Amino acid sequence: MDDTTVISTKEKNTRDILERLDKVVAAARMQFKPKKSRSLSLRKGKVSESVTFSVANQVIPTVSEEPVKSLGRWYDDSLKDTNQGKATKRMTEEGLETIEKCGLLGKYKVW
Repeated sequence: MDDTTVISTKEKNTRDILERLDKVVAAARMQFKPKKSRSLSLRKGKVSESVTFSVANQVIPTVSEEPVKSLGRWYDDSLKDTNQGKATKRMTEEGLETIEKCGLLGKYKVW
């Protein structure tokens, strides 16, 4: 299994789904890695810090506690991606500086 996303409107439903998934995965002799997972609970459009979920008797960290990178993008509790552009610019500048320091640009012709 690669990725699983559980979306529910009720906290109890989410817990039930996670419990059922844990049983199915255990029956297949596999296991979840809660430390590699993240949870996000929203109440009335705001991030709720009081709700935590668990699987395999281990708590799933929230995105507030530990932001997560997925498909090349970082996700945190701000629910905004304004820092993505700044991070991309910074990484590009650092990469170009590294290339320049290697001196490789002088060896190749740029068409």
